[in-house]
Amino acid sequence: MTTPLIAPAGLKNVIVTDTAIGDVRGEEGYFHYRGHDATRLAAEVSFEDAWHLVLYGALPGPSDGAAFTHRVGELRPLPGGVLDLLRAVVGPDTEPMHALRVALAALGLGDRPLMDLPEDERTEAALRYAAVTPTILAAAHRLARGEAPLEADPGAGHAADYLRMATGNTDADAAAALQTYLVATIDHGFNASTFAGRVIASTGSDMASCLLGALGAFLGPLHGGAPSRALAALDEIGDPANTRDWVRGKIARDEKIMGFGHAVYRTHDPRSELLKQVVTRFDSPLVRQARAVEAEIEAGINELKPGRRLYANVEFYAGVLMSEVGLPPSMFTPTFGVARVVGWTVNVLEQVRQGKIIRPSARYTGTLQ
Repeated sequence: MTTPLIAPAGLKNVIVTDTAIGDVRGEEGYFHYRGHDATRLAAEVSFEDAWHLVLYGALPGPSDGAAFTHRVGELRPLPGGVLDLLRAVVGPDTEPMHALRVALAALGLGDRPLMDLPEDERTEAALRYAAVTPTILAAAHRLARGEAPLEADPGAGHAADYLRMATGNTDADAAAALQTYLVATIDHGFNASTFAGRVIASTGSDMASCLLGALGAFLGPLHGGAPSRALAALDEIGDPANTRDWVRGKIARDEKIMGFGHAVYRTHDPRSELLKQVVTRFDSPLVRQARAVEAEIEAGINELKPGRRLYANVEFYAGVLMSEVGLPPSMFTPTFGVARVVGWTVNVLEQVRQGKIIRPSARYTGTLQ
């Protein structure tokens, strides 16, 4: 009998499968989609082009890109029955991501297992769910505020239409800034939500079930909920001159400093560096505060925990960027989800093709009778 290997806590550094979607190189501070530098893509291509790349394996040419953007636009409007459901269940205290769970479950009624579908139907399911997600989230946000949902515009870009549906903001610069963030967060290795979705996909289940599993992991404060908590830290600190004392208090109480440190990166998070460049263009009091506080937090950590190497992660400047384009903190995690649902669907498709159920072992540490 083969003795199972004992993996470290959190499966850290354990390779569980092969993937052609992308890779994160923590020591280098670099990640890519299909071999393309992801931060460069975020600065140069549309969300739809990056989506085409991770889904089909190549950036589209002009005609393919236009066709893909058109197809995504066609799938973005929310089915009437789901909108009626949202009107029935969303109240003033409803979190948009919780409403998304309900809507995805409703959309999945009657879905067949992915393992029983041909490849083209699997791909269509991936597109359908990812395309409609921002419409669901924007509608839930507006309904919770007592506002009428705005209909999707199939002819608009994905990032710009989401921002308009959620906030009414049609500013081109704001949409471009948000698009950069969305492209940079489509996929990022085997994070908890992606892995959760792939575990379910390995059973051959339907797309909605896979996405609901990923969504459940994503809702954890240590994962998708971090951007709003990082911005809350800026509110808590206030004047950057207060930062060192704030850091000392956090470390003395052994509390996590939200927006700093990463499970993979051992140097600067390239996504954070990219978003810092983007938000600097706004030159607002919030941006100036964030940059000053970032420097003070890094210095404070280095002073109190030399060698720890904790740098700002993507959540630190993500909250600043989303605030600058008019999204409230309640929409920070949903906006992250607008991008990551594309990565989830692509990972689900790849996992289903492998045709092998994920079934690790556990080590029993309880008592024997």
